[in-house]
Amino acid sequence: MKHTWHTLQNGLKDFCAANRFDKVILGLSGGLDSALTAVLAADALGGKNVKAIMMKTRYTSDLSIKIAREIAKLNGLDYQELDIEPLVTAETDFLQRAFGESVKGITAENLQARIRGQLLMAFSNQNGGLVLACGNKSEALTGYCTLYGDTCGGLMPIGNLYKTTVFELARWRNTQSRALPEEVITRAPSAELAEGQKDENSLPPYPVLDAVLRLLTDEQKTPEEACAAGFAPATVEQVRRLVARSAFKRRQMASALDIL
Repeated sequence: MKHTWHTLQNGLKDFCAANRFDKVILGLSGGLDSALTAVLAADALGGKNVKAIMMKTRYTSDLSIKIAREIAKLNGLDYQELDIEPLVTAETDFLQRAFGESVKGITAENLQARIRGQLLMAFSNQNGGLVLACGNKSEALTGYCTLYGDTCGGLMPIGNLYKTTVFELARWRNTQSRALPEEVITRAPSAELAEGQKDENSLPPYPVLDAVLRLLTDEQKTPEEACAAGFAPATVEQVRRLVARSAFKRRQMASALDIL
């Protein structure tokens, strides 16, 4: 984990230097991916050069806000909170009139993510700074992300880390110094775009998902070989289908840092 962390830290520092950025901007959601990305950026560039914005809606839990504030304090981030619910409401009302019907669930969910992406880019245009996308490899491969929303950014630092590795790296980083509150590591992952939403409502549990993804993508095994390795055929088919159907998203995502 030490090698991985320092590789990512140096990679982010070099990328910013090569592209003449001295600060970065990211959405700090209270989830682990954005938390780890924020800590990585603080280690690489210094906390004062990391603009971290909590963009809350009606679905943002009190725990998420508490976690975001604590991460900002622990790492000396330039932290700001914005209530984007009025923007979400205004755009939802506009779209309902345009559609002539109620806004569907997935439309409403993605709308929130895209408003956040738009705001991050506006901060970049206004004040400078590289917007960081905070996605991981598990999300990228399965398309569990919003195009032009949480994929928005010039670099996705942890985009080559599977979610299970994100957990491991977060635990390792906290052994060096306390940079992450324990709750952000132990809580169930959620995009918080709808009431009661959890990642595992849409995906297999991450240990299973990542193991199947490694077989199908990294090792180029067939679905039959993945099943022979002990995974349920229905799970393998679900993962295979998600990977195939989301290729168009990956073509438009920000580049990820190498971790060789």
